Amino acid sequence: MKPSLRSRQEPRRVSNGVIIGAMLLSLCVLSIVKARYCATPFGKAEDQLQEQMNASIRMETDESPARTPGEEEEDEPEEVPSTALAVTTPAAVSTTTGGKGRKAGKDRKGKAKPTCYTTSKRSERCDASGDIRVDGNRSTIYVSGIDREWRTKPYARYHDPVAMAHVREYTLKPLGAAGDAAPACTKNHSVPGFMFSNGGFSGNLYHDYTDVLVPLFISTHQFKGRVKFLLSGMKPWWVAKFTPFFQQLTRYDVIDVDNDQEVHCFPRILIGATFHKDMGVDPRRSPGHVSVVDFKRALRRAFGLEREAASRGGATGTGKPRLLIISRRGSRRFLNERDMARAAAEAGFEVRVAEPDQHTDMATFAKLVNSADVMIGVHGAGLTNMVFLPRGAVLIQVVPFGGLEWLTSVTFKDPAADMEVNYMDYNVKLEESSLIDQYPRNHQVLTDPYAVHKQGWDALKTAYLDKQNIRVDLDRFKATLQEAMSRLP
Repeated sequence: MKPSLRSRQEPRRVSNGVIIGAMLLSLCVLSIVKARYCATPFGKAEDQLQEQMNASIRMETDESPARTPGEEEEDEPEEVPSTALAVTTPAAVSTTTGGKGRKAGKDRKGKAKPTCYTTSKRSERCDASGDIRVDGNRSTIYVSGIDREWRTKPYARYHDPVAMAHVREYTLKPLGAAGDAAPACTKNHSVPGFMFSNGGFSGNLYHDYTDVLVPLFISTHQFKGRVKFLLSGMKPWWVAKFTPFFQQLTRYDVIDVDNDQEVHCFPRILIGATFHKDMGVDPRRSPGHVSVVDFKRALRRAFGLEREAASRGGATGTGKPRLLIISRRGSRRFLNERDMARAAAEAGFEVRVAEPDQHTDMATFAKLVNSADVMIGVHGAGLTNMVFLPRGAVLIQVVPFGGLEWLTSVTFKDPAADMEVNYMDYNVKLEESSLIDQYPRNHQVLTDPYAVHKQGWDALKTAYLDKQNIRVDLDRFKATLQEAMSRLP
């Protein structure tokens, strides 16, 4: 009786074990499949793919085809102290040491000590007081009270080795070090010096603001003009373009530190501006708790922009709101621009079409943008002119086909709200894109944009930014204009 009972129970135990094993195996397979195929490519900030893309993206213009929008990051608290920096590679970023770094202060002998520290994942600063001698011809700054060399690059894009390769490195050396006699002062200054660079991607309007001008405002507005700018990598045409803005931050002419034959001596030197976020300011971290609205006010003063608020009645005496269409010559251009202008006029707008480039007079174009109530353009550096829009104006960003919403959000959508600008997307459908004429209907570029994204920034840029133009659906465009009109004050 017992043997027969055992013989009936053993197969059942074996069968249960097989079933349990099969279930565990199925769960493992499902987990792998979900991780490989079901994850949303850009749904979460911690997604590895997005991190990789964010580290690569740059803003492209027709004038600089080899250069390509800034990336979205979670910033570290401002002025996180770090170890003494010896930056030997363009992308190097200092690491913190237990939260205790060398702050600017005095040692036991009363000598001033410099400190270099990261202010975000993209920027670092060196700050020194005492006997400071700047010898730009040798890319050297002699500082009293330090016992070792420190090296830094004064440009707020430390995460990007391509940009940093075009930024000159400066070395802070101990004053009076053996075998390295410091040069005598030929120009003495009674106010602090602030060094920054317009190397990197400067010349591209988006990078001018994101990497240089906004960080410069964050870092120097509190001096109330009593600071001298030392500019490395100076491009005279670039300085002339933004001189009205610099005059809001300093009372003095900008010094071409790389080529100046003087040895400039300061009571204090600050090197490198603080980055907060793309095209933006974090009031919680900025001296005086200023915001990007304060930055816009400085721009308005600099370029004599009198119009503070947009209106359905417009600002030109016509009783109509003004629509500004940002035109492009190369890729991502409107193929039916004239039809768009005609449709906008029929919808009740006074229409202007303009194409900014590196040679555009900044003051003249700023006034044109400031006169607009609605501005529309395809994703690109030209939309950076949103900084001149009056409060309550509407910005319409035309998002090219290809799943680029994450990119267009970081560069212009997110900053718009802080700038008191109403933001709207116009997402291009496949039928409106020139890509439909360039690829077979079953091509991956048309059917699976995220598969192209996974190939990296260069593949994405080539497919959806370099080769794409847009023929706007006029019915959709008219509906968009009606909504923009309704959002105006």
